[in-house]
Amino acid sequence: MGEIICKIDNVTKRFPGVTALSNVSFTIEKGKVHAIVGENGAGKSTLMNILSGVYYADEGAVEFLGEPAVFSQPRIAQMAGIAMIHQELSLAPHMTAAENIFEGRMSKHALGFINFKKVNQDCRELLTRLGITRIDPKTPVKNLSISEMQLLEIAKALSLNAKMLIMDEPTSSLTSTEIEFLHGIINNLRSDGVTTLYISHKLEEVLYIADTITVLRDGWHITTQPKEEMDEKKLINLMVGRQFNQMIQREYMVRYDDKTPLLEVRNLYDTAGRIKNVSFALYPGEILGLTGLVGAGRSELLQAVFGAQKLKSGDIFLNGRKVTINKPGDAVGLGIGLIPEGRKIQGLFLKMPVEDNMVMVYLKRLCYKTGIIKKKKTRELVTGYIEKLSIKTPSINQIVSNLSGGNQQKTIIARWLMNNPKILLMDEPTHGIDVAAKSEIYRIIRDLAQAGVSIILLSSEMIEVLSLCDRIMVMHHGELKGILNHDGADQVKIMSYILDKS
Repeated sequence: MGEIICKIDNVTKRFPGVTALSNVSFTIEKGKVHAIVGENGAGKSTLMNILSGVYYADEGAVEFLGEPAVFSQPRIAQMAGIAMIHQELSLAPHMTAAENIFEGRMSKHALGFINFKKVNQDCRELLTRLGITRIDPKTPVKNLSISEMQLLEIAKALSLNAKMLIMDEPTSSLTSTEIEFLHGIINNLRSDGVTTLYISHKLEEVLYIADTITVLRDGWHITTQPKEEMDEKKLINLMVGRQFNQMIQREYMVRYDDKTPLLEVRNLYDTAGRIKNVSFALYPGEILGLTGLVGAGRSELLQAVFGAQKLKSGDIFLNGRKVTINKPGDAVGLGIGLIPEGRKIQGLFLKMPVEDNMVMVYLKRLCYKTGIIKKKKTRELVTGYIEKLSIKTPSINQIVSNLSGGNQQKTIIARWLMNNPKILLMDEPTHGIDVAAKSEIYRIIRDLAQAGVSIILLSSEMIEVLSLCDRIMVMHHGELKGILNHDGADQVKIMSYILDKS
């Protein structure tokens, strides 16, 4: 074993009603990529927050560079050499790239005024050292792409002379090309002796980029092993503590000539130019896949059908009858539900309890004529869906932000199931959740289709669309490039459409 940069010794952290970490111990080598994996709720984020100065450990100790590491705030941890890049990026959108990197420590003239020329020059030198040439230091952050913001966060951390960089789901919003570029930067950091803690649910990435892998489960340290001793199946079994079958088996639709479409979309264009002449049909009980690169118009298509994206032209038919959907309320009234990609921003009221989040769409039917809520009926309904969908929560009064990502997602699904939807539009329903929660979401999707609910499943994960969907739609630059039947679909054909090589 090489030089140890960080030692975690019997760390325990408790929150009201839950022990997030229990006697966790392992070491981190200097200049290595050390991956931390585990299901949602395994304790990964809690441990990273302790290392980066957000939380104190209740018991145990952390050593960094041979010294006790007890940080009262993230700024102190940064000064010591630990920087964390969160999944939700924390840049100031109206400030420039250079201003964001050197916020609070910009070079000044003798009279005390900011020396913007020097700040921009320092930023350019830092970005060039990282091989990042496409970001202009003077560009406002709001004009950068998500991947460019991610790279800027890394540059900001390194400008603080970080010796250990914590990356929380760094590739969740990146394309494959951008992921490859990010991995190149991580490899360069490794060569420069910078340690990276890499948290990801994408196990194939972990097995590619990591030197060492630590598995956490239910707040306990399960194992720390070299990457060479791991494979995906072994990792999953260690994470969930049992033999695990990720994919759900189902019978696929084969014949369509004897079926009548439930939903028909004809020649759809949106006002923003993200959807261009898209037409398709969705059949009762069908799981219709939707894939393509980020920015291909996939989410915009679902939002347009749901009335959240303004249409320029085109027609939507339900059971053969032309319908008008100008706003989400129109879609809800027609039996259409949307589970958005950004559950924390678009899907949940984070400071409200599970109960209130779940009944949001169905609330009017849970009230007396006077407007007073039927408390007993509401409680029974919510409790029933918690049991039906195996939502792990201490009570219906738990604030929804305290649930794991998978249980938050199931809370949103329950909201729409209460409304008895005919059509459910699902935008990246397994984004950012662990493998066990994914399996439960897959089961729910299969069972809904068997019950006759029609589903459009938007997913960037090839294995999901190939395993779950009866047909797969592929979009490229706002256009529908092709629709593949399940028995004729494979990764090569899908990628040929995605890359517009059809």
